[in-house]
Amino acid sequence: MIEAVIKGFGLGLVLAVSVGPVIFTIIKQSINNGSKGGFSFVTGVWISDIIWVVLSNLFSALVIELLAFKVTIGYVGAAFVFSMGVFYVFFKKVKVDGNNTAVIDFGRKDFTKAFVSGFVINSLNPSVIFFWLINATAFAANNTVAERFVLFGVCLGINMIADVLKIVMAAKIRHKLNPHNIGIINKISGTILIIFALSIVYGILFLNK
Repeated sequence: MIEAVIKGFGLGLVLAVSVGPVIFTIIKQSINNGSKGGFSFVTGVWISDIIWVVLSNLFSALVIELLAFKVTIGYVGAAFVFSMGVFYVFFKKVKVDGNNTAVIDFGRKDFTKAFVSGFVINSLNPSVIFFWLINATAFAANNTVAERFVLFGVCLGINMIADVLKIVMAAKIRHKLNPHNIGIINKISGTILIIFALSIVYGILFLNK
């Protein structure tokens, strides 16, 4: 069981430092909407990860069948990420008060939007599906169900802790930024999201033949 903990810790670190649209959106949400925005978004990501972990471990055949539609999943996911990127580059405005200070106006409707966007971005990312399926398959051969439960539990726990740290750090940085700087960060984050979306499409068109 100790070996399962060690493997889970290592896998969690890999997941925590992996670069993808999720990490930039977590930071962007936290800078724009404070910790509430970050946690709303990342909760959707966490639930998506848990669902994929369960499906990959208990219903791997189903996930493999879903991968038959990986092109469609990839295009839908890329379109969603691309639209978010375009919004933050061209349309997102930073709300300010009378002192030209950025303000947070984050209500229940915003919470739902952030949560759904986190869930969708993560769920429709082909690399996320492959990550969980490949690791579930790899560890299934030499680990019992109990060991895999511990392994992936530790993995998800490490990743969640890392996400919390990202949110806290980004929320703290936010207080030192003026509206102009937050606007620049929005445009940079949006551009990165657009690049990720295009890279997904590129992978579908040229790397999966």
